[in-house]
Amino acid sequence: MTDTAVEKTLAVLEALADHSRITDIARATGLPKSTVHRLLQAMVDRGFATPTADGYLTGPRVLALAGKVLRPLDTVERARPHLRALQESTSCTVHLAVLFGDELVYVDKVEADKPYRMASRLGMSLPVHGTAIGKAVLAALPTSELNAYITRTGLPGRTPHTITSAPRLKAQLERVRRSRFALDDEENEVGVRCVGSAIRDHSGAVVGGLSASTLALEHSLPELIALGPRVLRAADEVSAALGWL
Repeated sequence: MTDTAVEKTLAVLEALADHSRITDIARATGLPKSTVHRLLQAMVDRGFATPTADGYLTGPRVLALAGKVLRPLDTVERARPHLRALQESTSCTVHLAVLFGDELVYVDKVEADKPYRMASRLGMSLPVHGTAIGKAVLAALPTSELNAYITRTGLPGRTPHTITSAPRLKAQLERVRRSRFALDDEENEVGVRCVGSAIRDHSGAVVGGLSASTLALEHSLPELIALGPRVLRAADEVSAALGWL
């Protein structure tokens, strides 16, 4: 498609939110009715529009995309009070991440009151197996889905401490299933340790998780493990806020 064709398509899609008849969409976009009809037919074929007796409505694919965009925003709003409470009780930087395919994406962060700042930023994506949140997510997957993830990604290393062996990762995930929280011992970033737990939406599906992060110089591994139950409790509170009871 040319840039002009893309602009016309987007104009028709935007007009479809307010108009259903071809005549009205043509008037709103300034396009010929024949062009509008052709573009709407293409949208119907792709699920972006639905024909009705009186014209057209936005299709199910638009609603699906909107849901994917709005879900993280809704999760952030509902999770924020629990993230703040966890930050205050641990004095660590707290992250909220959601799952997108084979990666986690940070969608919220409550920085600790420290003279330094964590290098993490909103929108940053990272491999699942090298983070505390990610390992908590992987531990909740059926064996077939876990094996598929390992096959697809190959478990690349980000630091010398990243677990890149499938048997070693699976052994650690067994421990995570029992405790319901996971550790990142400088596996995603040298000098940074995290403890994380998964969160679930109203259907019980694991959608991401939250973590408490600290410098390795400030917290030993046993000290970080001691924070695990607190992080787990906060994750369960977020899951409850999302409708998982």
